[in-house]
Amino acid sequence: MERYDIIRGPLVTEKTTLQKELNNQVTFKVDKRANRVEIKDAVEKNFNTKVKQVRTVQVKGKAKQRGRIIGKRKDWKKAIITLMPGQRIDFFEGV
Repeated sequence: MERYDIIRGPLVTEKTTLQKELNNQVTFKVDKRANRVEIKDAVEKNFNTKVKQVRTVQVKGKAKQRGRIIGKRKDWKKAIITLMPGQRIDFFEGV
């Protein structure tokens, strides 16, 4: 797996914004097959930062219903990255 394929995109919610400001943590949606070491290497190389810790969560897809049709969203993996003190990753610079 290439390092660009591992990270799918940032998760930007109220909770992740607070984590970023208070704990210097950023949250990404990542490939389900990636492990913590691969995620750490991908973040360090793609964003040119130092990573202190990586925590991962397997998120189960929700069951959704539209009329009589019942479906399910895909399962996905979330990675919470704790950066070293003094390191930052800015997604929306100047906004």
